[in-house]
Order: sequence, then structure tokens, then C-alpha cells
Amino acid sequence: MFKELVINAIGPEIRVALLEDGTIVELYVDRSDESNVAGNIYKGRIQRVLPGMQAAFVDIGLNQAAFIYVDDVIDEKTNGYLDRVYLSNNDEEDEADLGPKNKKNKIDSSAPKNKTAIEELFVEGQDVLVQIARSPIGSKGARLTSYISIPGRFLVLMPTVDHIGISRRITDEEERLRLKDLVISLREQNFGYIVRTAGEGLTEEKIVKEMEFLVNLWADIQKNFQTAATPSLLHEELTVTLRSVRDLLAHDADKVIIDSPTVYKSVLSFIEKFMPRLKESVSKYEGAEPIFDAYNLEGDIGRALKKKVWLKCGGYIIIENTEALVAIDVNTGRYVGKHNFEETVLKTNLESIKEIAYQIRLRNLGGIIIIDFIDMERKSNQEKVYNSLVEVLKKDKSKTNVLPISDMGLVEMTRKRTVKSLNRMLCEPCFYCDGEGILLSKQTICNNIYREILRLSSDVKGEKISLRVHPEIADLLLGEENDIIISLEKHLQRQVVIYPAPGFHIEEFNIVEIYLE
Repeated sequence: MFKELVINAIGPEIRVALLEDGTIVELYVDRSDESNVAGNIYKGRIQRVLPGMQAAFVDIGLNQAAFIYVDDVIDEKTNGYLDRVYLSNNDEEDEADLGPKNKKNKIDSSAPKNKTAIEELFVEGQDVLVQIARSPIGSKGARLTSYISIPGRFLVLMPTVDHIGISRRITDEEERLRLKDLVISLREQNFGYIVRTAGEGLTEEKIVKEMEFLVNLWADIQKNFQTAATPSLLHEELTVTLRSVRDLLAHDADKVIIDSPTVYKSVLSFIEKFMPRLKESVSKYEGAEPIFDAYNLEGDIGRALKKKVWLKCGGYIIIENTEALVAIDVNTGRYVGKHNFEETVLKTNLESIKEIAYQIRLRNLGGIIIIDFIDMERKSNQEKVYNSLVEVLKKDKSKTNVLPISDMGLVEMTRKRTVKSLNRMLCEPCFYCDGEGILLSKQTICNNIYREILRLSSDVKGEKISLRVHPEIADLLLGEENDIIISLEKHLQRQVVIYPAPGFHIEEFNIVEIYLE
């Protein structure tokens, strides 16, 4: 499979698309705002401690206050036991097997957590060194952790814990053991390290150089924490361009093409310093048309924002984003099958799986995801659909956990969420329906107007009633729904005069009494 990174850096935003055999599978957007701040390290100040939630709000200089849970706070009394680690590169594939796990490779709920209460760890006004574990999403502020992790090209430094981990994607047991022993023997302090996927086959010399670089960087951060104002940014993660090149080029992409001369030079400089053998993989786009148009990506991005996605068989899926979860509904649509209903349902469900996994990855959907497959009577078919979904999700770098199909035909799954979904990044709530997604029907609006005028009739003393409404509602009241106006005039013994108001919301109306001289 040929993979390439297409970087559009000409314009007010930077867009990085990962293509697999010409099909876009991931999209990263950087707008130089607060949407992509995961991995940044700040000097913050505790604004408020919430014992009831065992959390605290922290001012780190963003528009929204960030928050930190007690289990993400280093407790000096327990030597900072590591319950979980957030990697600032947001790449779950490079997270080592950390801490006690159960058979399903999940963190064991019986593992010791931070037993000290949040009010014993923090007081209001206290300065803290924190890292963003998850960027702000919607109305939720950034999530913080005091377990710092600083990613390099080959290693991730975790200065607050004593642990050595190896990327799960390095599968050779002999190589894993070699790397672990090498890192333990070379580290000068009891800092934790994770050897990233790119570190496979790493020499002692390169490990030493990267360790020195990361340790010096950590020392600078600590020094700046003592002198910097509060709140302030102490360390900023790489730009989306350099982060994508660092994390994807070595293993997930064969080529990088960039349209901006300035960004092209910065990427070349970065690669010459950290990844010289991959210099030939980077090229500058010389075409006349915009780079995303040349690769036919704009249409794919536009379709990724639609709720309905058609399947080749004629069925379709509906994707709905809510505040708490994502709901995906599978439907047979135009597909009627050839033999029996059960076979039609099974084929539609199986075909939807590949598209669902693709859309989840492209749209960067995270958190709780509920998939409503079409009901299947046979248990064997349910297992076939479930196993197929689990298998296709293994290609996703973000961590997923999938539960078996329930008796109601639902699949509950979770996917690690670190940044905004594509929908939240590129869209905003409709100013017309205020994000509801639906409007009152025109007939309902007319009936509401009727009831509101009756409600106000006792207070209206004028000889006439002026009714200002949206032009479409005015046409309806003067046409098909004219019986409403006739009924009102007969009941109130007053004339109702309708005025179209082009600037009105379709649900808006204004009732005013008119006195005649």
C-alpha cells in the first residue's frame, strides 16, 4: 500500500492529509488557535478546587479554564505512582504497556490510584506545572496532567515516573529486550522512557544523543517554571506539519509533498537534523491548481461532514454527533437483496463495517460510539459482524475498545479522543436552528401565532392588530392557512394586518396593536 502525506500550507490554515493508495484516511488541521494544544506544557494557577468532583480548574492562559482530575496529579506521598500516561504526540500506537493490566490489555481497575484527596494536593492560587492531555472540545476545557511526557524522534521522556516501555509495534522480543536494557544502562537519572516505533534498531550513540536533548529540554522547562509569569506557555509541541512528518513519515508514509516554499524548507531542515535518510521522500508541489484539488481531496472532505454516507450495495449509514456520544445507524436503503431478508441484512451490515471504520478514522470520532446495526436473527451472523468490526479497527492507531453486539443489535465502543473531531473543527452550530438540526414546521408556526394572538387579545386594545412574520409564513397565512386569520378576526372583532419581514427568522413573529386616528 502506497502512503503519502499531502500538506496544504498556503493560506490561513495548514491541512495535512494522509493518503493510502490515493484515498484520504486522516486529516489534520491547524488554525493557530486553541484547538490543537495537546502536548503543550504550561505554568498554571489553581482557580478552584472541587472536592465533590475530585478535580480542580486551572488557569493556563486559554479562553476556557482547564481541568485536572486527582488521578492525573503526582502525589509525592506515593512517589507519583503512574496510573496512566498521556503521550503528547497523541499517538496511541507508541504507548508502552504501562502499569498493571488485565487480560484485555486494559488498565486494571484494582491498580492503586491516587488516594490523596484533591483538596490535600492543591489550594487555590497555587502555581502548578501541567501538560495538556486533551485539547478543548466543545464546551469542555482542556484536560491536564502533571505526569509530563516529552516526545522526541526515537524516545519519549517521562521525567515524573520511573518506567521503561517499548512501543507495541516493535514485535521482535529480542529487539525489545535489547532496547530496554540499553535505555536502562544509559539513563543517568531515574527518568522514565518509552522507545518509539522509529527506535527499532537504534544504536547506542543515537540513544545517548536523544536522551541528552530531552533531558536538557526538561531542565529548561523546570528553570522557566521558576521565573515565568503565571499563566504562561513553557513548552510548545511541534506544529501539525512537523508533528505529522515526525510521527508518520518513517512508518506510515512513503512520500511527503508540500505546496508552501516556506514550510517545505522548514520540513527539509527538520528532516536533515532528525531523519536525514528520509530527505529524498520530501518534495515540493509545483502544480498550478491548489494541491488538495489536484489530489481530489476537497470533495472527500466535504462528504466527511455529511450525516448520510451511501454504501456500494445501496444501503447507507447515518452518523450523528452529540455532546456525549456518536450514534451510527445502518440502513438497507435501496438494497433489497436477492434471496432472503437475513442475507440482505448480513451483507449490508458487513459492507457498512469497512465504511464505519473509515469514517471514524477520517472524521476523528472519539469518546463513546454506539453503532446500531440492522437486527440479525442468527447468532452466527452477529458474531461474524462483531469479529469483522474488531478486525478492521485494528488498523486504527487510536485505541479502541469494542463490546459484543447486545440483544438490541447495538455495538458499544470507545475510541480515544484527544482533539476535536473533523465536524467540530470545520463546522459550527447553525445560527438559524441554534444547532438543533430541525425547525418548527410552517403549519406549527402558524398555529403558534394563532394561540399567541388569542393569549394577548385581552391586552390588545387597538382597532387593528399588526402581525410581522417571515415572508414564507406571510404567504402561508394569506393563502393555505388563511382560515386562521379569518377565525382570529371573527373572534376578536379586529382586523389582522400581515407584514412580511425578510430579516426575520422563520420561527420569529411580532404582534403589535394599531390605533387609528
